[in-house]
Parts: sequence; structure tokens; C-alpha cells
Amino acid sequence: MATWAQIGLQNSASPLMEQLIFFHDHALTILILITTLVGYFMVSLMSNKFVNRYLLDGQMIEIIWTVLPAVILIILALPSLRLLYLIDETTEPSLTLKTVGHQWYWSYEYSDFNNIEFDSYMIPSLELGNSEFRLLEVDNRVILPYLTQVRLLVTAADVIHSWTIPSLGVKADAVPGRLNQLNILFNRPGVFYGQCSEICGANHSFMPISVEAISPQDFLNWVKEY
Repeated sequence: MATWAQIGLQNSASPLMEQLIFFHDHALTILILITTLVGYFMVSLMSNKFVNRYLLDGQMIEIIWTVLPAVILIILALPSLRLLYLIDETTEPSLTLKTVGHQWYWSYEYSDFNNIEFDSYMIPSLELGNSEFRLLEVDNRVILPYLTQVRLLVTAADVIHSWTIPSLGVKADAVPGRLNQLNILFNRPGVFYGQCSEICGANHSFMPISVEAISPQDFLNWVKEY
């Protein structure tokens, strides 16, 4: 059971990831139907002994196998284009977080508050607690409120990194000298993990991302106590 769980997508923590999972299931259903149909035709042709020595053309079947794939591509393309626009859609953010990638750690700045910035390093395996995940836990988690529109500005200080959290359905390259923008909306509290997904050097595997989503009131209390 654990093996099958690793094959699928992570549980969504944002409306965007829910839409991505729906589109994945939609495309996979069409792919299974096409594979089943083509497989049936191949087995049928290989197993029967019927021949037609005088078959010269089949205009109707040619029309069908030209039009039907075009219709299937349209059915796939329309929700895909919709998702592309949703990913880049910008709404009025309630909070802005700046993320800077370094070799090999992340640093964060809360632009709406004074003096809230910190570096986030991976916790070494020998220092992990019993319930902590190897190569994913950090010494300073990003704290963000759920059910709140958050704008994330991503850049880098040295080489290209990539800020990625699969359960949120977000991924953006951190490029030196450039600001990339992401929009995040958590639909539930929890701790969500990601890793740098752009090969950035020797310790590329050791710069994880850990984001904790808490209630807006708890977030304001955290800001006051920081």
C-alpha cells in the first residue's frame, strides 16, 4: 500500500493543486480509454483471419481517425490553457514574502513587517527528532496564514535555484537579478515540504523548504512575538 501511495500525487493544500489533480485525472482517463481502444483493435486484427483483397479505400474511417484525435486534443487543451491562466493569475495579496535562494539554503523576508527575516537551513540527520523527516526539516520554518492570499517573490543570490512545494502546486525558478512571482492560498493548516528542484551545485539535495500554515490570528501573534 505504501508503494502505491508514493506513485500518486500529494494531497492538495491549495485550490490550484486541486485543479491540477483534476486535470491529471481527466487526462489520464482519456489516455486509458485510447490505450484500451487501440489495444483492442490490435488484438482483433492479429487474431482474426478475415481478409479483403479488394479494399482500396475507406473514406469514412479516414474521416473518423482524423477528426476524433483533433476533438480529443481540444478536450485536453481547453482545461490545460485554463490552468495556465490560473497559475499566472494575480490577485490582491494580503501578505508578501520574499524568498532568496543561496548555495545551499533559503532566506526569507516578510516585506510587510519590519525586521522579520531569517535563514532556513536543513537540520542534519543526527540532530533530528523522532517525528521529523530526514532531508526535509529546517531550523526555521516559513510561517504563513491559511485562507489568506499570499504573494511570494522568488530570486537568488548566486546561481539558479527553484522554490517548489508539490502539495501547493507551485514551482518557480529563483534566478539572480530577476524576481519571479507566485500566488499561494492555503486551504487548510499543516506543515508542507518541498525541495530545490533546480540542480544548483554539490549540496543541491540539502536545501529543503518547510512551510507551516496556521490561522491568521496565530500568525499575528507570531509576528508580535518575533
